[in-house]
Amino acid sequence: MKRFRLFPPMMLVVLLLTGCESVRSFMARDLEDEDFIIGQLYADERVEETPVIGAPVHVTPKADECRNALGLECGENENKDLYETVNSWLGVPYKYGGTDRKGIDCSAFVGAVYKSVYHVTLQRTCNDMLREVNLIGRGDLREGDLLFFTNSKGKVAHVGIYLKDGLFAHASTSNGVSVSSVDGGYWQKHFYKGGRVK
Repeated sequence: MKRFRLFPPMMLVVLLLTGCESVRSFMARDLEDEDFIIGQLYADERVEETPVIGAPVHVTPKADECRNALGLECGENENKDLYETVNSWLGVPYKYGGTDRKGIDCSAFVGAVYKSVYHVTLQRTCNDMLREVNLIGRGDLREGDLLFFTNSKGKVAHVGIYLKDGLFAHASTSNGVSVSSVDGGYWQKHFYKGGRVK
């Protein structure tokens, strides 16, 4: 008949604690991997494009013309702060998860501009921002509206701020913070909806 040897109580406590720590470590790693995988599903895709405006603009309008900070013709009741703020961010590199001028992603850029210009704090991700807006069609867009785009998997994965004349500001994977046109190429094909913050 086999005899089972019981562990001394102290040894049992050590084994349990070590086991728990290992499980905790494994779970933490597993959750990080899961967050990474989910994040990649909704992450910005690399889009090679030539932006309409890709670097800060230094405007010197002629005496009889009105130009905003991006060098675009002034519009009636235009939000001067929006164009100045966007211009100040132009050329900042893209960084997934980035939130400052060393590197920023699309939703953090939109959030930073909205906080500075409109004094509104938006959610951190474009999918959460999507829940904060009233959806509008392409024909109803006006300055300051959000633009949402899908990736090749059909998931909403990119957000920008509508300016005017089919132009929007965003943090592009290939060009960093820049101004692009929604009326052609990748952006037209992947445009999902506009959104007006509630």
